[in-house]
Amino acid sequence: MKRFSQSMVGVTRGAVMLFSAFEDGGPMWTGTGPRVERVRVHFDERFMEPPVVHVSVGMWDMAGGHNQRGDISADRITEEGFEIVFRTWDDTRVARVRAEWLAIGPVRYEDDFHI
Repeated sequence: MKRFSQSMVGVTRGAVMLFSAFEDGGPMWTGTGPRVERVRVHFDERFMEPPVVHVSVGMWDMAGGHNQRGDISADRITEEGFEIVFRTWDDTRVARVRAEWLAIGPVRYEDDFHI
């Protein structure tokens, strides 16, 4: 469990199109085997420490006739941002994916002492 001190808790969220591979024949659409896409997200305001980040698929467009395999996660989480990582493998053909994210963590309060 992540515990926050007596500081204020900030919540921010967003959505990002990770890729649109079918338009230009990108590897998620035309490739086989293990494939990965990483996209950096920057927070509008800095947290006091790395926040808890939840990532989910908001939209996916996959080809029929193949197994639909996907894995999405948050990685390299810092006070300023994180990376969304989407993976697929084998013969899965992914045209596009939009990720939704939510970050919760401590933020400075205007009355906090700055030493």
